[in-house]
Amino acid sequence: MVKTASTMLPLGTPAPDFRLPNIDGAQVSLGDLAGGKALVVMFICNHCPFVKHIAGQLAKLHEDYQPKGVHFVGISSNDITTHPEDSPEAMKGEARAQGYRFPYLYDETQEVAKAYRAACTPDIFVFDHHQKLVYRGQIDDSRPRNDKPVTGADLRAALDAILSGSSVSAKQTPSIGCNIKWIEGKEPDYFNPKGV
Repeated sequence: MVKTASTMLPLGTPAPDFRLPNIDGAQVSLGDLAGGKALVVMFICNHCPFVKHIAGQLAKLHEDYQPKGVHFVGISSNDITTHPEDSPEAMKGEARAQGYRFPYLYDETQEVAKAYRAACTPDIFVFDHHQKLVYRGQIDDSRPRNDKPVTGADLRAALDAILSGSSVSAKQTPSIGCNIKWIEGKEPDYFNPKGV
């Protein structure tokens, strides 16, 4: 398991547009997720132990914050020729198993991951109601086998700040996870395959 860190896309970056298929077959675009108080874009997948470690908390975060006007979307960008366990059909089962109620989209060409400069799973981005980036990084400091509880504390603090009209702290810690499984020969120039 190669540990890879977020690229930490610059704060203030506008949310890159996308239109991708959801696991229910519908197309979902960035515009479909507009109008909320915040948008959480999560690059996740099915097989990664870092994602599996926090999957229940991702479902809980959505359950807690969606009623407050925060929209969530999960995006899987892994190459399914090398990782068939991340296929759209498998995504349906994973969403059921983990209790995901947010859209879970498949980025077959990996162009959306590249637009967000996503590097790992999980890679988390939070945009304000103007769709400007205000947070990127870890949901909390729990990792597989570090014995820290999964609380979502960092992401919750960012969302609470947005909802209260406060500024999100600029002190943000990169997410750590498995590298996105890029199509061979199509790795983005920002990606460090050696990880951290």
